Amino acid sequence: MKLCLPKGTKDILPDQIHLWQKAERVFAEVCEQYGFSEIRIPTFEHTDVFERGVGNATDVVRKEMYTFEDKGGRSITLRPEGTAGVVRSFIENGMGSLPSPVKLFYNITAFRYEKMQKGRYREFHQFGVEAFGSSGPEIDAEIISLLCTFFERVGIAQTRLCINSIGCPACRPTYHVALKDYFADKVSDMCEDCKARYDINPQRMIDCKEERCKPFVANAPRQIEYLCSDCRTHLSGLEKCLSSLDIKYKIDPSIVRGLDYYTRTVFEFVSDHVGTQGTICGGGRYDRLVETMGGPSVPGIGFAMGVERFLMEAASQGVSLAERVPVNLCLVHMSESAYDQVFRLAHRLRRAGIACEVDLMGRSFRAQMKYANKLGIPYMMVIGDDEIASGMAKIKRMIDGIEVEVRLDDLPEQASIFMNESTKEN
Repeated sequence: MKLCLPKGTKDILPDQIHLWQKAERVFAEVCEQYGFSEIRIPTFEHTDVFERGVGNATDVVRKEMYTFEDKGGRSITLRPEGTAGVVRSFIENGMGSLPSPVKLFYNITAFRYEKMQKGRYREFHQFGVEAFGSSGPEIDAEIISLLCTFFERVGIAQTRLCINSIGCPACRPTYHVALKDYFADKVSDMCEDCKARYDINPQRMIDCKEERCKPFVANAPRQIEYLCSDCRTHLSGLEKCLSSLDIKYKIDPSIVRGLDYYTRTVFEFVSDHVGTQGTICGGGRYDRLVETMGGPSVPGIGFAMGVERFLMEAASQGVSLAERVPVNLCLVHMSESAYDQVFRLAHRLRRAGIACEVDLMGRSFRAQMKYANKLGIPYMMVIGDDEIASGMAKIKRMIDGIEVEVRLDDLPEQASIFMNESTKEN
């Protein structure tokens, strides 16, 4: 039987990985500049972390989680998202005693058994941030600003910020009554999921993606029409903050996000480019989630970004993230007796931070030259018995044949000077 990838997974090959590494590096740099610290959480958690955190009415919990019983009879789930695990860690490690706000970021793999689409996998990667302790709209604006800075830093443009408020426990019950009244004579014609959501959480019906339900959802009441005074004040405060930062936005009452823990602010960055399916990333406030999961009453806010979809968006906008550490120098040996010296020289060069290649396949001198050519290595140094005896060798720049003679004892320093000067010339 032929071995192959499980459906919904993907290899990230060596010719692609530098794109991921660049995105990961820039994301971490921006987060740290905004005062966020990295957190790493387990790949799997006890199932009730997600049942309590994400919400039993969500498609994620009802349909998409990879849940299994371990050898101790415990129900374990591969994480379908990052927030619930970070909240569990926040509570369990007593981070509520740290100075507020506690600001964390992460770079994770996650797992959902969902319908395959372009840019959407069953094992996928997420960048995300979570901030705990601040209830004002300023932290909402800071997190949105962080995303704007990240997009700008990597060269992503042509995105739109959409914001909304989905209320709080004080005003949401009134909205739910309005939704039930609206859908009462329509729910029998809607999908099975919406029929279940009607009783469990009618607000989830607004997020339905089924074609048969879209005409009913289009004219449904929106939470923004039922906001209490505190939620309206918060939304106005966010608008004021965004305007002061010159961040353009649009209020989109249709945004509810797909998870039950959100309150008040929700937001998305969207694009019309092919392959991104609209939303590049999204997030919002979850002011009751820490308490719901057994912790203190601490407000929170965060976002998650699918890395696969982000990279697709970058490609669709013509953004080049191609940045890899090149192999600059190939050391070619002319004899077996010279090979040991070449091997030692390569070790010294690499320890000094200079990427180089040596033959590991027993190739002939001519074959080594061809190999370096195929790899496009820009500099070459040939080592033979004469070079070993004299302690001197020449580094050749392949593009124009210019050579410089260097002492083997001082090779890392002299090679670095020559190659850096050549780079400046070009």
